[in-house]
Amino acid sequence: MDDEFYRIKRLPPYVIAEVNAMRAAARQSGKDIIDLGMGNPDLPPPAHVIEKLCEVAAKPGAHGYSQSRGIPGLRRAQANYYDRRFGVDLDPDGEVVVTMGSKEGLASLATAITAPGDVILAPNPSYPIHTFGFIIAGASIREVPTTPDENYFRALDNAMRHSVPRPTVLIVNYPSNPTAETVDLAFYERVVAWARENKVWVLSDLAYSELYYDGNPTRSILEVPGAKDIAIEFTSLSKTYSMAGWRMGFAVGNRKLISALTRVKSYLDYGAFTPIQAAACAALNGPQDIVERNRELYRKRRDVMVEAFGRAGWDIPPPRASMFAWAPLPPALKAMGSLEFAKQLLTEAEVAVAPGVGYGEQGEGFVRIAMVENEQRLRQAARNVKRWLQTMGVNQPGGA
Repeated sequence: MDDEFYRIKRLPPYVIAEVNAMRAAARQSGKDIIDLGMGNPDLPPPAHVIEKLCEVAAKPGAHGYSQSRGIPGLRRAQANYYDRRFGVDLDPDGEVVVTMGSKEGLASLATAITAPGDVILAPNPSYPIHTFGFIIAGASIREVPTTPDENYFRALDNAMRHSVPRPTVLIVNYPSNPTAETVDLAFYERVVAWARENKVWVLSDLAYSELYYDGNPTRSILEVPGAKDIAIEFTSLSKTYSMAGWRMGFAVGNRKLISALTRVKSYLDYGAFTPIQAAACAALNGPQDIVERNRELYRKRRDVMVEAFGRAGWDIPPPRASMFAWAPLPPALKAMGSLEFAKQLLTEAEVAVAPGVGYGEQGEGFVRIAMVENEQRLRQAARNVKRWLQTMGVNQPGGA
């Protein structure tokens, strides 16, 4: 019997899990680890959303199988969100499907549309599901940059000229996880024109649509005229409404892609628990002040983190969006590599971050810092980092 399973052999060790295991062991031993590694919101969902969950869950008929593609009211709520937020008109019956978080949606769509040997264009560094969802489905990955400059489009053209077979899918993710880079509508216009010309599907991951700062709202690729001919977009309630554990997301856009995703999901699941879907309706249809409050809270955390870590001797560029900062290693410690840096930061400073190499080889030299602790804890993390950097001989510009 061969115990070397084909798909498992194609998955490398998940280096971020190694740091997570170290963090769990340290906490079990009694250490006060400041966890800036996982993007797990520390804020509660809105009260009216929890109330709706409890209200529907109390109904005797709410505990059976739900609908795999999402209850009609929730699909309508998502269509209404796109209309008021982006000015995009969506048909709730043919252009919207509910997913169990954007991660499941991306993986299920990869299963639906990938043939063995297909070439997929995916950013590097990127959130792991962007590549490994397709690798699990049997595809090959050709990397493209994350930075939305002229080099990005040169990489796309080179991929079309030199890949055999020609790529079938392009994945875009802005605001980027992990790099926090953002794009404007002109970028999406170029992507749509390129994809239409080259007959490539575009999968847009817009999970951080509402976490933008400095007065620059994120844009949707579906705002581009004709984008629905070639594009599908994934969003999530995880960060917008602090509902990460609820696993509630959406895919919207091209009818053929939505149909393929819906068909595969019909074989895999019966949809999220109906009370959760009803509560998601309450989130999308109800008061939206929580969205602005969360955005402002993360902005303040960003500013505190950048200022405090800078005074500690670690300069971090302020992210323009998302709940993450993409932090270059301090120059004096760059040779250490992101994984070893993250390990030592955990053991010596009791601060957990995610090593950049876990998001692809182009992530080496960086770590991802999640702004999921309050301002007091961020300042404490900066003090811990300062003490550790001093022991490593890194010069300090000022007090933290």
